[in-house]
Amino acid sequence: MKSDGQVKTIELIIQHGLTEEEYAKIVEILGREPNLTELGMFSVMWSEHCSYKSSRMHLTRLPTTGDRVVQGPGENAGAVDIGDGLVAVFKMESHNHPSFIEPYQGAATGVGGILRDIFTMGARPVALLDSLRFGLLDRPQNRHLFKGVVEGIAGYGNCVGVPTIGGEVVFNEIYGQNPLVNVFCLGIAEKDRLFKGRAVGAGNPVIYLGSKTGRDGIHGATMASDTFDEASESKRPTVQVGDPFTEKLLLEACLELMAGDLLVGIQDMGAAGLTSSSCEMASRAGTGIELDLSKVPRREPSMTPYEIMLSESQERMLLVAQEGRQAEVLKICRKWDLAAEVVGRVTEDGLLRVRDNGTLVAEIPAKALADEGPRYERPSSPPAYQDWLQSLNMDAIPDVKDPTACLLSLLDSPTLASKAWVYQQYDHMVRTNTLVRPGSDAAVIRIKGTDKALAMTTDGNGRYCVMNPYLGGTIAVAEAARNLVCSGAEPIGLTDCLNFGNPERPDVMWQFSVTIEGIKDACEALNIPVVSGNVSFYNETNGLSIYPTPILGMVGLIEPAARAMTQWFKQAGDAIILLGSTGEDLGATEYLRVVHSREQGTPPQLSLEREKAVQTCVLRLIRESLVHSAHDCSDGGLAVAVAESCLSHPMQPMGAVIQLHSKGLRRDSLLFGESQSRVVVSASPVHTNAVLGIARELGVAASAIGQVGGERLILDVEADPRGTGCRIDADLGSLLDRWATSIERSLCA
Repeated sequence: MKSDGQVKTIELIIQHGLTEEEYAKIVEILGREPNLTELGMFSVMWSEHCSYKSSRMHLTRLPTTGDRVVQGPGENAGAVDIGDGLVAVFKMESHNHPSFIEPYQGAATGVGGILRDIFTMGARPVALLDSLRFGLLDRPQNRHLFKGVVEGIAGYGNCVGVPTIGGEVVFNEIYGQNPLVNVFCLGIAEKDRLFKGRAVGAGNPVIYLGSKTGRDGIHGATMASDTFDEASESKRPTVQVGDPFTEKLLLEACLELMAGDLLVGIQDMGAAGLTSSSCEMASRAGTGIELDLSKVPRREPSMTPYEIMLSESQERMLLVAQEGRQAEVLKICRKWDLAAEVVGRVTEDGLLRVRDNGTLVAEIPAKALADEGPRYERPSSPPAYQDWLQSLNMDAIPDVKDPTACLLSLLDSPTLASKAWVYQQYDHMVRTNTLVRPGSDAAVIRIKGTDKALAMTTDGNGRYCVMNPYLGGTIAVAEAARNLVCSGAEPIGLTDCLNFGNPERPDVMWQFSVTIEGIKDACEALNIPVVSGNVSFYNETNGLSIYPTPILGMVGLIEPAARAMTQWFKQAGDAIILLGSTGEDLGATEYLRVVHSREQGTPPQLSLEREKAVQTCVLRLIRESLVHSAHDCSDGGLAVAVAESCLSHPMQPMGAVIQLHSKGLRRDSLLFGESQSRVVVSASPVHTNAVLGIARELGVAASAIGQVGGERLILDVEADPRGTGCRIDADLGSLLDRWATSIERSLCA
């Protein structure tokens, strides 16, 4: 074997993100010292980003099977049965570190990567959603990152022709040095035509397809498995550059190849590039692959084997074709004006063997690279500050005196304000499938050729999770499901993107493990399987970690599609009904953060039994055509939920008059507390008794609290012997001005 420099120094091992123990294991596997190319290949494949070495043992607790599950975790994306011989294929990924270094390209290539995960499975992508976290917009750097990321998502998604139909954005100081950019994609495929990333059939040709290989993105996976410091700007060369026009050609070429039964396996060259795609395909199939790097299309001269194997240039695929049909494959690839070459073949010996101009430059067992990396059961313990975080003396916090001013402040908070500035930059109507556009609890698309629709949402609350990781995990599942149910959909599956700090810290591993337990329990209680996902660790700068932030992308089925529901009030005179009960739940709320500058306390308690009953009730009301709107009551509490129902109608905002009884609660708890398992619905007055009757039948607390209509939002809290009353009274114009223009005003500050 050609030696391109045997590894001799501890410094070089550390530079590759490996420990001395991990290096010793590499030497044991190979029976010799690795050369530099092999060291680089192990470095990327054994990184946290690719190997999940700190998280895999915890992820096995999640429920991943169910009646609808066709493909669970382990492939490029998960798939669930939606009937009519079709499956929904979906996954969520993160591109956090690259987006901090270069926001436009980091976000754009995040979109490109998740699109390839979907069409690699044989599914045509039909929808994108994004879940974003940034620091406060009063800082120029945060405004720069926010604008760049949104432009990158829009620039790539709009050009490739897949609609971005929803998502969420949260602003908090903790994400100032570590923004989160999580992207969800869903595609539709025929159930019996799913493709997998497997290199089967000894002798079958291995074909490179897509953009030519350059030096961009080298060690991107390793960079994504490290924390940041003042030198992070120097990591710009590790951020890839995307080309959505090539991605569109690649998508169409791959789908045409799949339709022609020319392929036996296909894999995206994502993180770790040619190394990961080749070793993972071989490992899954129990085979080997031999590559000839002299055949790899490249756009830069004098690239070394190390650079070619580790490059993360975008818009590339690795195909395994049927023996004897490679000429047909290449003809189709070139029809789409894509670089394509036979670069290797499948072997039987289980080795990933790499040659360059006839010289052997790497020889490693494929399974060792892909599946036999280290697995760590890292120390786990709660942080010393956990008790302080959860303690909150409400007696020291004055009850609200001017609830109208508080509501205006909350609507002015960019986290709660309208996200129209963001989604107006996205083409959410391309391909004309979108039934419910961004701006409601969930986005909805029709499935052409059927009478079905799919609802999609992303959700997660890092503030809850830092206060109580278990509650934060359960609430993330419950709220995502509630969003879907409010759209008229039955939740059928989820994908997760788990964003945490440095796993080598016991407090971070405790947060991770306990959050997983909360997600598991909620998924089991609500019968929602986890079919795919991603873990992003090391979201930390100079020792300061982000809040533990699990983001869930959830999918629901609506049948028939005409039952799709939205959150806004539609008809003057309709009764407004609150489903669910309100308690003293001010801990960890957006109200405390915005009005009192406090992030403290225990998040709202969640009864999964009560949550299931409320969701069952809402679905039944929608299916029996008894309600005109349904809106989840979450961040900002009941007052914000009612205001959003008034303001979010895309054509005509509508006022409301609400009467509440204090029932001994603090005024701020009643108005702005975030008690779980609550939904605000509106219904024709003739259906009010039917709505209340169904709620009673299902054991759900329910009360008629007001009426739709007028040009104002008036919310009266009546006094009782244990509490005093108050009133919110604001004209729709004032509310709309605060809510609709908050982000735009913040960006111009």
